Amino acid sequence: MLRLAENPSITYPDDLPVSDMVGSWWVAHTKPRQEKAVAHDLCRRGISYFLPLVEKLTIIRGRKFRPLLPLFPGYIFACGTEDDRIESFRANRIVRTIPVLDQERLVGELTQIQQALEADTPLDPWPYLKRGRWVRVRSGPLKGIEGIVSKRKSVTRLVMSVVTLGQAVAVEIDAGLLDPLD
Repeated sequence: MLRLAENPSITYPDDLPVSDMVGSWWVAHTKPRQEKAVAHDLCRRGISYFLPLVEKLTIIRGRKFRPLLPLFPGYIFACGTEDDRIESFRANRIVRTIPVLDQERLVGELTQIQQALEADTPLDPWPYLKRGRWVRVRSGPLKGIEGIVSKRKSVTRLVMSVVTLGQAVAVEIDAGLLDPLD
């Protein structure tokens, strides 16, 4: 388990919005538990990336730990040239890359997740839903985020999807802050 200071930053270059990264996006499918090492490799090579990390409570032998874990285990989002994509394989930590056909859509989805992380809102991995009601958050720190409304244990959640991965994340939200987009 890495110390907090040893974790890679969520984006490289540090604090750069996903929407400002230059190049073509691809998704790197990593070998198991190699996401942070891939982020360090990409950083050393000067390749832009987005690795959403969330804190998760873990209890080992009665002691509580709060490591930062990837929101999408096994995946890291990278941005650059075709040469950068090929260069990313050099460390032998990436199994394959997934091409992103709709670049604008991915950037929009990742921007929403980055905004939710910056708002310090707890995110939970969530099963990807194709059906449901699309909504937009009307106000608050998540204002403008779009997703599918869902309920779990009578708590309203906003599910934000990353179609390229076929995965999603959810955040608890007050249903009164949501406007339907239908």
